[in-house]
Amino acid sequence: MMFADQERDLAALAAADRYRSLLPRKGIDFASNDYLGLAGSDRLRGAVVDALRRGVSVGSGGSRLLRGNALEHEVLEAGAARFFGTEAALFFASGYVANTVLFATLPQRGDLIVHDALIHASAHEGMRLTRADCVSAAHNDAGAFEDAIANWRKAGGMGRVWLAVESLYSMDGDQAPLAALAEIADRHDAILLIDEAHATGVFGTDGRGLAEGLDGRENVISLRTCGKALGCEGALLCGPAVMRDFIVNRGRGFIFSTAPSPLMALAVGEALRIVADEPGRRESLWDLIATAERVLARYGIAATGSQILPLVLGDAARTMRVAGAIQAAGFDVRGIRPPTVPAGGSRLRISLTLNATVADIEALGTVMGEALQ
Repeated sequence: MMFADQERDLAALAAADRYRSLLPRKGIDFASNDYLGLAGSDRLRGAVVDALRRGVSVGSGGSRLLRGNALEHEVLEAGAARFFGTEAALFFASGYVANTVLFATLPQRGDLIVHDALIHASAHEGMRLTRADCVSAAHNDAGAFEDAIANWRKAGGMGRVWLAVESLYSMDGDQAPLAALAEIADRHDAILLIDEAHATGVFGTDGRGLAEGLDGRENVISLRTCGKALGCEGALLCGPAVMRDFIVNRGRGFIFSTAPSPLMALAVGEALRIVADEPGRRESLWDLIATAERVLARYGIAATGSQILPLVLGDAARTMRVAGAIQAAGFDVRGIRPPTVPAGGSRLRISLTLNATVADIEALGTVMGEALQ
């Protein structure tokens, strides 16, 4: 067989209960990252329809360095830099691409990347391509980051240090110790890379995220994905102008990629205006979070201080059985298994969005209690 190796690999995944398949959308949304319910909002839809009527192009037609650089890209990047308080911003087609390009391009040979042990797969993809040294630090342990720097320096490391974290972790719902990490970055002349994917739109003044207050520093770069609370797609790298210019000139994943849709760039700009203009969306989400923390505590789900509430069951087979029972009752709750989470960490991931109601959360609690018995 031409694909015999792939067939064997798929069979091995199935035997280990790690075979995945795509499922259609079904049931009340407790699985998406559309936290503010913007993906289907009338205002966002209206902005896109109006742009189409005005002749804004759906496709870009080429890379940004050729003819693909549209006015909508430039307007979005200028507006995003103002919104987040940074010198510059650069728009990518996805957060995965942005992270990969960031890690593959900016750190140089002789540098060190110290990354949180639970950082996203896209960062790991970029680190596979980097010329810098890479070392993992214990999750959310600022001291472990400092120790890694000290050990590297003792071993003769002379280059720049890069500290890489997520501000809000998508599988655990917990927050990075950003203030402590910023102090470490200052002491060691390091650069702090903050993935704000799950915090943008939900936290901070007007939804500016957990990195608010750090943005604008010379040694901070933040990633804002647009496909979660902003309800669109794409991602924005925000930081110093030299970061933007260097990636435009050296980032292969940027240089050789067709530019994102100008229509989507316009939509992201409108989404940023919505999160600033409509604080009631965040207030409603936090009301849902408070209800969920109260209701779901009965079933062993601890408050995380965020819209992501995991229930770690440990055993993968049991996790998927419980998730299946909840889905059959009309609630889209997904089971998460290794390698997405560490071995023994299989869990239900409850994601709170404005696509659900307080009544839905109450009903989910009843169903969950039955499924866990």
